[in-house]
Amino acid sequence: MTPLAHHMLTHIIVMNLLVPGVLLSVPRRWIRETWRYWPYATVAQLVLLWGWHSPPVLDAAMGSLALMAAMHISLALAAAGFWAAIIDMPATGRWRSIFALLVTGKLFCLLGVLLVFAPRTLYGAMPAHGDSAAMLSPLADQQLAGLIMVVACPLTYVLAGIWIAARWFLALEEQGRMNA
Repeated sequence: MTPLAHHMLTHIIVMNLLVPGVLLSVPRRWIRETWRYWPYATVAQLVLLWGWHSPPVLDAAMGSLALMAAMHISLALAAAGFWAAIIDMPATGRWRSIFALLVTGKLFCLLGVLLVFAPRTLYGAMPAHGDSAAMLSPLADQQLAGLIMVVACPLTYVLAGIWIAARWFLALEEQGRMNA
């Protein structure tokens, strides 16, 4: 896989699959009351994602193992805070989860769209990952990375939103039956 596309796929797997999967498998008491911080968790995740992927910062991180480690760790921690707040949201506040998923998903997609439709490469030379990296130009690599974001991010955020909305509607239905 090409360097930037590999980089983006790694982030998507960690932030949108591994982190929520781990949080769904831990005892619920470990993430109690994290829902109260959902606005901060949402903003932190967005600021870190956009900040780390600004051209000068990503170029610096691609050239430094320490910065790359800091990027991966901070994005994983931000994702953990975000998904913990989403998972822990009480039934009366599920609209907050859907709102946070909508905002986050849209802004993640916007970054992907910028990568796809930029008329030139936004980043410097990316380190190659094997022979396959030579197959695509830097612009094609950037466009592939953006396309991966545009496809994967809505799938995870929309699926999470559907799951939350379904739970919310089922709870409302149950409450209606109890009140009838």
